Amino acid sequence: MDSAQIKSNLDRIFGNGARIVFWRDEDGEFEEMLPALDLDGVALRNLTEVPALALKTEIELEKPDGTYLLYEKGPVPEAERDWLLDIRLYAEPFAADRSTMILRELGLMEQSLRDHIAARGKFFASKERLSRANRFIEVGDGAEAIDRALMATVLRAEQTDIFTIVRCLLHTLEPHDLEASPAAWQEFEKYDLTDSFWAQMRDVFGFEDEAPSLKGLLMRLLVTDFARGIDGACPKALAHLVLPKKGASNAVVCIGQWRDSARLHTSYDVLSAAIADLVKLSDHLGGLDIEELRDARTFLETEKYIASSLRDRIVETADTLNLEAVRDIVVRRQNGYWANVKLSSSAEAPRSALSEVYDALMAAASFFDLRSHHGKGFAADNPKALYEAYTSDLFRFDQLYRQFCEAADTAEAEGWDVLKDLRAKIEDVYGNWYLAGLAKHWGAQLEGGGLISGWKIDGIRPQYEFFKRNVKPRLDEGEDRRAFVIISDAFRFEAAQELTAELNGKYRFTAELKSQLGVLPSYTALGMASLLPHDELAYKDDGSVLVDGKSSSGIANRQKLLEKVDGAAIPADKFMAMSKLEGREFIKPFRVIYIYHDQIDQTADRGNEEKTFQAVRTSIEELGNLVSRIINNLNGNYIVLTADHGFLYQEGAPKETDKNPIADKPAGTVISKKRYLLGKSLPDHAGAYHGKTATTAAATSDMEFWVPRGTNRFHFIGGSRFVHGGAMPQEIVVPVIQVTQLKGKSAVKTRTRNVGVSVLGSSLKITTSRYRFRLIQTEAVSERIKPLQAKIAIYDGDEPVTNVETLSFESESSDMNEWRQEVWLTLASRTFDKKKPYNLIVRNAETGVEEARMEITIDLAFDNDF
Repeated sequence: MDSAQIKSNLDRIFGNGARIVFWRDEDGEFEEMLPALDLDGVALRNLTEVPALALKTEIELEKPDGTYLLYEKGPVPEAERDWLLDIRLYAEPFAADRSTMILRELGLMEQSLRDHIAARGKFFASKERLSRANRFIEVGDGAEAIDRALMATVLRAEQTDIFTIVRCLLHTLEPHDLEASPAAWQEFEKYDLTDSFWAQMRDVFGFEDEAPSLKGLLMRLLVTDFARGIDGACPKALAHLVLPKKGASNAVVCIGQWRDSARLHTSYDVLSAAIADLVKLSDHLGGLDIEELRDARTFLETEKYIASSLRDRIVETADTLNLEAVRDIVVRRQNGYWANVKLSSSAEAPRSALSEVYDALMAAASFFDLRSHHGKGFAADNPKALYEAYTSDLFRFDQLYRQFCEAADTAEAEGWDVLKDLRAKIEDVYGNWYLAGLAKHWGAQLEGGGLISGWKIDGIRPQYEFFKRNVKPRLDEGEDRRAFVIISDAFRFEAAQELTAELNGKYRFTAELKSQLGVLPSYTALGMASLLPHDELAYKDDGSVLVDGKSSSGIANRQKLLEKVDGAAIPADKFMAMSKLEGREFIKPFRVIYIYHDQIDQTADRGNEEKTFQAVRTSIEELGNLVSRIINNLNGNYIVLTADHGFLYQEGAPKETDKNPIADKPAGTVISKKRYLLGKSLPDHAGAYHGKTATTAAATSDMEFWVPRGTNRFHFIGGSRFVHGGAMPQEIVVPVIQVTQLKGKSAVKTRTRNVGVSVLGSSLKITTSRYRFRLIQTEAVSERIKPLQAKIAIYDGDEPVTNVETLSFESESSDMNEWRQEVWLTLASRTFDKKKPYNLIVRNAETGVEEARMEITIDLAFDNDF
């Protein structure tokens, strides 16, 4: 170090207020430099030239306010013979050797650390490393803290706590070669940090090994976390890998925070898989129950085992299953790690696929639970009773079947073929029990109940009165009234119910779902015609439908028919492509706007029937967007959404027994399709219901029809799984959703928010390292009160001192007992001040907003450490 550097450091020390600086230079290497030092206002005294007693007298008696630099070379005198001992103790120490200068640059005053700094000389040889380490080191840090700062610098970590260092170091491991030394570890070795690291692993985790390795550390940390996540004993074959009790708590916290790390969790995914293979985890899961593993999150292999076991349970106990028990497991797993869609998916962590698997399992369990409530079948006294049973409850069989198939299809498309046996069970029950049973009892009402001959149900409006009942009253309110009508081809009732729930969850929207008795046969041309304003429906001889004597086929013809009510017709895709300004200009001349949406029929009825349920999902999303566009961009405040007909669909291909062949088309046949036949002067047929469009559609012509009994098809040509045209409830119960824009105080009531959460208990005192907390949502989840996914941990200031766990509060039940949830948190093994307040904090997992907080006292018993 040259004189300029020494002078600069001394100027800084005196500038900070030091009166006396004691410079120790044991080897006297800087003595010749003393005359060159020019320290303004500072008296330089070389102790080899000035008697100690005289100097003491000068400093303390003659010039007590003077500023001095005392230079001393050689060994330090013995205390009994040191006249300057008191001055030596209260003076500011100074040294010009490199270790001391580094200590000063780091802001450390303890000379006892000089040897430690010297031992890390290779690290401090770089000014850039020294500068980066400096931001981590604080006054009072000891040797271990300094080493952690150096480790954090090597790892380019953001913090120096040992958990962060472990996570960042393990993050650098190569999952396909755990024996290989990563570059960061090689730097640890280069800078002599390895012994310190392993010593801290022993102190923090209780990890000891004759030849410690990162592979061994990773394995024991993960197995320990797994063992702590089991509600029971760890498999015997893995028990020897579990860390001691004191270290186990720290392992749980460290691994939990690794999983929770937005930056590092990807390495956790691949490394945990490597360890699962290494310890042959799949061989050790067989003896564990789902309930024992419901909170275990360490390994993907565990998730696969739980999903498969839950599938088997649902299949085997379909008649007696406990739906809430299934729901609890599904919610816990989807709130956890491997099936949580709020985290990104990858080949190593297929979260979206796993979440779909659990969605399918939940839909299947709900389906079988619904069946248990209808064990006596679907018998009804009259058509109205069975129709209303369908619109109030039975439609859920179709909805749950669709939701199961949709989730299962998505999971299988991503390579997760774990639902095969369950799919077969669902398919069998849906087709052979539900559809067959419903067809039987609905058929009894069609014939014995007189529905096919009268086509009227008290209190249910017919589809051909749609405009008269749903649009005209709105227009009659005043000349400035406008109505929007959205017609989605083949959008059936169960899908409309799901859409209605979603619309009611939006701000300023209120949606009400009703139904209308669809025309029969339930096919597009007749259904679309019946929805238009008209005085008369009729048929031409070729089977085409006329509205007031004019063709109703296609947008252009419908536009002409709507002109008499100041209306317009437009395809949905063209409407959605308009800008806000273009949309407002388009609707300005019109009082009625008919928007035609065609996703389901276009997809399924034209060669892609296997994508039927995918098309339903797309329709729900697109129709929701359509409604939002009308209300938010065009200030529309009255919207009616309906369909021309519904449909029947099964993923399993129909069998020959589902075919109702007509050997010869009867004389007078005009149109023959899979689910209906149109003609004039048709005879009766044992395999079909025979009716008249004059009755079922109020048509003024003599067109008659056949529709096959039950779910049968007349033929399988051109696809056979997606069909419509017949008289099943899925085809003729046509939805009518009325959506209204709310304003003022009414709009305020529609604001959505997350459900509230409270921690049960007034003040909590923790006396064990692992503690169970009970929480409760403050109200039932509804269309306006949204579920909350929350992250929960205990904090010391901003630092979590436990694992961070995730819970979802999403109960729709009115039973408060079902609002309660519990979570286990494990404290890091460290010193806690029993007089200091800590906080249990519940935060919104998506936004980070604090939802609840409770002050916690931590007073651990002594034996918790052993």
